[in-house]
Amino acid sequence: MAVFIPLERFCALRSMKVFRKGFVADLGYYFLSSIVPRMLLVLPLSWTAWIVHRLLPVEFYLTMGEMPAGLRFLLALLVEEVGYYWGHRWMHEIPVLWRFHAVHHSPEEVDWLVHTHVHPLELVFTRLCGLVPMYLLGLAQPLTDELDLVPVLVTLVGTVWGFFIHANLRWRLGYFEWLVSSPAFHHWHHTNDGPAYINKNYSALLPWVDKCFGTFYLPAGKWPGKYGTDSPSAPGFLDQLLEPLLPAPGGGKPTIAVPPSAEM
Repeated sequence: MAVFIPLERFCALRSMKVFRKGFVADLGYYFLSSIVPRMLLVLPLSWTAWIVHRLLPVEFYLTMGEMPAGLRFLLALLVEEVGYYWGHRWMHEIPVLWRFHAVHHSPEEVDWLVHTHVHPLELVFTRLCGLVPMYLLGLAQPLTDELDLVPVLVTLVGTVWGFFIHANLRWRLGYFEWLVSSPAFHHWHHTNDGPAYINKNYSALLPWVDKCFGTFYLPAGKWPGKYGTDSPSAPGFLDQLLEPLLPAPGGGKPTIAVPPSAEM
């Protein structure tokens, strides 16, 4: 709040109130999503590390453990980003997963705090998609019982950058927008301007991952006209938490747009 509220006052893309509609609910998501996913991730990540340490040769982990920490961090960041990309993309393309992800896309105003407007079970899924490959490749906790800072730093960088790319800021990063994601890049992910523009820009940090998989969209000097989703979403905080866990109305599938062909 100390960083982004002043920035959004002086460099706002759109005029918005600080305590906009849904602000209190987003604070609830902030605290809930800071606690629940960590509790649910402890066992699966511990089991993953335990299993792969017994399946792969010990020499492999000795080699990974001797890698300079900075290089291992950069490789882990890349592996996590690719894993997150596919987890995020599956959230859009698989109807049962979209029911959870639609919670994040339901706000019609986007600012820094919308980053936390996420169903906790979605966070568990996408973080597993990013963290498990890191453990499988020996980039996290390679061969020690001590705390490994690499997965901690990767998660921290992703969290901080997530607040930035959701922020209501008119900033563009010029040529750097091909290297790291900007608010413009991610705001186009939240657009509800029509089928030709949705289901783009799944990466959280590295836009060129989208470029590799044909889902990159970032027009120069242009921003989304509106945000949100056509999928129905419960208005209340508790209702949004429970709705994805209940059967779809009428036994049917939730509304989800078919990903359009990539616009390069």
